[in-house]
Amino acid sequence: MTVNVSKPAINVREKLAELDKPTGIAGEAMLRAETPQEQFNLIGAGRRNLIMNGAMQVAQRATSVTSVSTEGYKTVDRFKWTMDTTSSVYTLSQSTDVPSGQGFANSFKAETTTADATLDANCQIRFEQRFEGQDVQQLAKGTSNAKSVTLSFWVKAFQTGTYILNLQDTDNSRLIAATYTVNSSATWEYKTVTFAGDTTGAFTNDNNISLVVHWYLSAGSNYTSGTLASAWESLTTANRAVSQTVDIADSTSNYWQITGVQLEVGKVATPFEHRSYGEELALCQRYFQTLANGELVGSKNTPTRMRITGKLVTEMRAQPTVSRVSGTTVVFQGVGVGVSSTNTAAAQGANSGLRFMAFDLDGFPSLDNRSYGGADASSTTAVFHVDAEL
Repeated sequence: MTVNVSKPAINVREKLAELDKPTGIAGEAMLRAETPQEQFNLIGAGRRNLIMNGAMQVAQRATSVTSVSTEGYKTVDRFKWTMDTTSSVYTLSQSTDVPSGQGFANSFKAETTTADATLDANCQIRFEQRFEGQDVQQLAKGTSNAKSVTLSFWVKAFQTGTYILNLQDTDNSRLIAATYTVNSSATWEYKTVTFAGDTTGAFTNDNNISLVVHWYLSAGSNYTSGTLASAWESLTTANRAVSQTVDIADSTSNYWQITGVQLEVGKVATPFEHRSYGEELALCQRYFQTLANGELVGSKNTPTRMRITGKLVTEMRAQPTVSRVSGTTVVFQGVGVGVSSTNTAAAQGANSGLRFMAFDLDGFPSLDNRSYGGADASSTTAVFHVDAEL
């Protein structure tokens, strides 16, 4: 005789929740992890954070810049300030105001110093970081195994309300967007947002821009009149910032701060991966370096022009551009003679490689054929920026 016995299905997670002994936050995260890789990340094995300088430690250009009315890399390294069609003006700084007890020493802060109360349709203000394609291959984008990613960060702002985040695939012109909410004014809050993987459009495996993370701080109707791109789609401008309720430009009371930025594979935000200042600096110097007069050498090119060269501290992403950004005097010391230039024009004829820079500078008197070493003989000695940013 055959006896058939049937039993109802058991939901293991529900049964575990009924146990008297709690699993705790970490245990629950392990249970929610859907792949071995996510569990691997949760126990802290390997490098996780794709963001560079997420703790805002490195600020090679400046720790504070006032009267900012144009876009560009201004203060903390690897983060770009983007603004279009607005007459508002800002102070951008590397601030020491940070969330308590989280191990951070710095944050990025944007303060509105001149307001623009009229939000033009084409106005947008964003904070962003850009990634090389070869650095995001692990996301398996454009394959059936495309990975979800989680973005986490600490934010503090004067304005409460809904803010928009974007991930943009610049190789295939694709976009996904999400919201986060600042609930309390002038209060540090921790935010996490998970973006699904994209099975369409692979990232190019090279040193060019492929992925951008955007934090929207202002968005006109050209960016808010559609339907929020809550799933990956072909980039439509009107779908970028739908539901953005905050405009940092509308009052001089406004400010926005951020630190502890982490982008990692998986659907669970893990504790911030703190890296040493030296590690973060080296990562940032692939994109940007500064060299002062005393770190350079020169030789005669014409009777009044010197070919100036300097060794870069690390290989850069691509051939950089060189610009003279400060100082009224370039001083070089030869054997028994010092020569100087007060020509404040930008460097000319830059011909840099990935590990060195070389450019010409005019305005030197009666050069001979000797070699000259850079001399820091003045507080106004020139500083040069070497830039290979995305």
